[in-house]
Amino acid sequence: MPKEGLRIDILGTSFTIRADEDPLYLNALLSKYQTVVDSVQRNTGLTDPLKSAIVAGIMLCDELEKQQRKINNTSLHEKQGSKEVEKLLLDLITRIDASLQVNHGQ
Repeated sequence: MPKEGLRIDILGTSFTIRADEDPLYLNALLSKYQTVVDSVQRNTGLTDPLKSAIVAGIMLCDELEKQQRKINNTSLHEKQGSKEVEKLLLDLITRIDASLQVNHGQ
């Protein structure tokens, strides 16, 4: 896939980057970032572009970290659930084996 250009106009600066990603995806990322920057400026009163960019970056990192923890916790719960199922199945197999031995012995 040829590199596409993405025009970025944000926080008083403009430039173009080139990336191998789908232009729709890149525009969606830029739009999300712009939304976060706007929210930071609206909620904090920051007007300095660098400070706004830093706070927006921290907020996005926080969101990413929370999602990663959520995924890891879900994975941990699934593993714990699998261990419980395995334990129940092994217990059931043991009981069936014991029952078969008792019945086979009669």
